[in-house]
Amino acid sequence: MARSRVRVYIACSLDGFIAGTDNDLSWLHDESNPPPATPPEGAVGFEDFMADVGAMLMGRSTFDVVHGFDVPWPYGQRPVLVATHRDMPADAPEPTRAATGDIHALVQAAKEAADGKDVYVDGGQMVRQALDAGLIDELIVTIAPIILGQGLPLFAGTQQRHRLELVNTCPFGGDMVQMTYKPVSKNTP
Repeated sequence: MARSRVRVYIACSLDGFIAGTDNDLSWLHDESNPPPATPPEGAVGFEDFMADVGAMLMGRSTFDVVHGFDVPWPYGQRPVLVATHRDMPADAPEPTRAATGDIHALVQAAKEAADGKDVYVDGGQMVRQALDAGLIDELIVTIAPIILGQGLPLFAGTQQRHRLELVNTCPFGGDMVQMTYKPVSKNTP
């Protein structure tokens, strides 16, 4: 069985925010600067990324935002572990479930649920915790050409420095740029 990789696939503003204030994501769908229908050569589209994903790990805030979208659940029938101590809503998509524990236990549970496929870590807090714990194998970050000024940060708040190796970079369309990084060493003081 292949080893599960722990991966991040996320978009952020040029100033490093994954959402504006009050979880505003409207900037991701700017009609004046739309992303391409098909990712350009060299870029990793969401569907291609998800084809390798066996399970997800996200924080409760991220779950609440995505669950509140007026669209079909974007993760299909993959297990989604939500780091929370609160009860999940009755209409939570299957097979979504609550998970507790430290980041090591959460990632391990997601790997078990992934059954040899990759684990997708989503949400700023989960990404920062997994990065600080040295558990991230790859980060695919798409930078949108907008400065939000404030909001929910992607990396601000990590507890240590993290050196990254640039593996790939390419235009993503709509003036966005996608960068793929691997941590140089999983815990750099």
